[in-house]
Amino acid sequence: MIPKTFVQELLGRIDIVDIVETSLPLKRAGTNLVACCPFHNEKTPSFTVSPTKQFYHCFGCGAHGSAIGFLMEYNGMGYVEAVKDLAGRAGMKVPEFTPSPQEAAKQVQSEELTELLQRAAQFYKSELKRSERAIAYLKGRGLTGDIAARFQLGFAPDGWQNLTAAFENYQAKALIDAGLVVGEEGKRYDRFRDRIMFPIINPRGQVVGFGGRVLDQSEPKYLNSPETPVFEKGRELYGLFHARQAIRDAGRIVVVEGYMDVVALAQYGIGYAVATLGTATTAWHVQKLLRQADEVVFCFDGDAAGRRAAWRALENSLSQLQDGKQVKFLLLPERDDPDSFIRREGKESFERLLAEAAIPLTGFALKELTERTDMGNAEGRAKFLQDARPLVKQVSAPILGLMLRKRIAELGGISQTELEDRFEFKVGRRVPAVPRGSPRRAPDHYTNLLERVLAEPSLVKVLWPLALPAPQAVSTEASALSDLIEQSRGLDQELTVAGAIELLRGRGHGATVQRLMPVVHDLQRMTAAELLVEIQGAVEALQLQEAKSRATEAAEGVASPRDLSQEDRALLRRAPVGETAVKPH
Repeated sequence: MIPKTFVQELLGRIDIVDIVETSLPLKRAGTNLVACCPFHNEKTPSFTVSPTKQFYHCFGCGAHGSAIGFLMEYNGMGYVEAVKDLAGRAGMKVPEFTPSPQEAAKQVQSEELTELLQRAAQFYKSELKRSERAIAYLKGRGLTGDIAARFQLGFAPDGWQNLTAAFENYQAKALIDAGLVVGEEGKRYDRFRDRIMFPIINPRGQVVGFGGRVLDQSEPKYLNSPETPVFEKGRELYGLFHARQAIRDAGRIVVVEGYMDVVALAQYGIGYAVATLGTATTAWHVQKLLRQADEVVFCFDGDAAGRRAAWRALENSLSQLQDGKQVKFLLLPERDDPDSFIRREGKESFERLLAEAAIPLTGFALKELTERTDMGNAEGRAKFLQDARPLVKQVSAPILGLMLRKRIAELGGISQTELEDRFEFKVGRRVPAVPRGSPRRAPDHYTNLLERVLAEPSLVKVLWPLALPAPQAVSTEASALSDLIEQSRGLDQELTVAGAIELLRGRGHGATVQRLMPVVHDLQRMTAAELLVEIQGAVEALQLQEAKSRATEAAEGVASPRDLSQEDRALLRRAPVGETAVKPH
């Protein structure tokens, strides 16, 4: 691994404004600079770059990071590649480092597999040029040579071992690991045979897998690469690499079911379509989609299978929803799919259908739920409310969730207060006052601490000598805070926001940081002294919580009163009236 001390020094030497300005025109807005976000389409700038804190954050899609993160996300670089790029600009030499044997083996395997998959893609592409039957099939589907070349379409000939022409060592284990060859009882044969081949390309432009479609009515219609060390179906979207610019221009993504749907839509001018890879839409898919655009439309066939796919997409969208973003559903007429519809009706009709017939997620959910029961009697409405409860509990967008609860209460014939009571929503609670310029306190002290340390990472040294109480429940924020404290020890430089982001991302806490960044950005208004006071208050609150727990155990006979330390007793005596359920003995 590249030493963390080198990364911190590098971040201290480069200016994120210079890095971002090579790709985006930035405008001054107070102490920060702003631009329209390059990661999703927008008309009003919400992408902010802080020259003092050296990080960027988009209030629209949640994108955030240091200069390293910007190069990785905007230019599709890997971590090491981004660090080397910045080091070159800063006139620094990246130290030689020796990865662990496991990391080195994994990296070598990934490079070998992507190379094999790229070579296979070239082989399939050359075979397509030689197959009159495959070319005639694609022409019959309305595709041109240009669109086939753009998506790198190919053809896997009929036969058992055609890949021997592309690989000298057909017996290599790596061909099985890449999903290109199947081994069975000592015999090997090509996985894909007599199929149109659709290379699956990751955001870095690498081929990581394939989808193969038959030319006739054989089954299965589509055959996909198995999951491999470089390919995970639940995290990849077919066509996203090619669609990025069209998505930014349109401000919309259309999600379809099949590879041919994506290619056909692109052929007719709908370049902002992507497809899941032979699997149901996952929450990871939705998170990635909402990072790309403000409007996501799931467009599925109108048959029973299409409705099931739409409902699964809805379920996995709920936890990813954001106020200001739109998730919609469009079920096409039966016996139609996006491919057949656009070939028959054309681009204008398809886009008119998207604009007029796509149903917002809440409307689609309520329509499906009310159609499953008889809303004309009390029993049916009770079932409706029962079915709605698990869905409503998952909605992450505060305003949208509130509006949905209100509408469900109306349909169910009860008041919103009754619904929220039955659904066990914690609403209407009084929020204690907080210092000037501070956002609302986080719901738990670990989150509170992490947010404030991220806002002023130099204060992390306050936590070094402390033994913070263990969290009472598993918490990603508590884990991230613990890692940040540990990783920051021994650094030669004072920790910055950019440096803290990189330390946490390196420990797998990127999603946690993204969730907290809006609050962290707001906390920038506070001075270091004000943040220090809040950090000290959160630490004392944690210690008080631990002391109360030990006092309760002593009162219940689980532990001896002698287990209460002098510090515990002092904390309990200082606790506000009503907060200490158990008096120290």
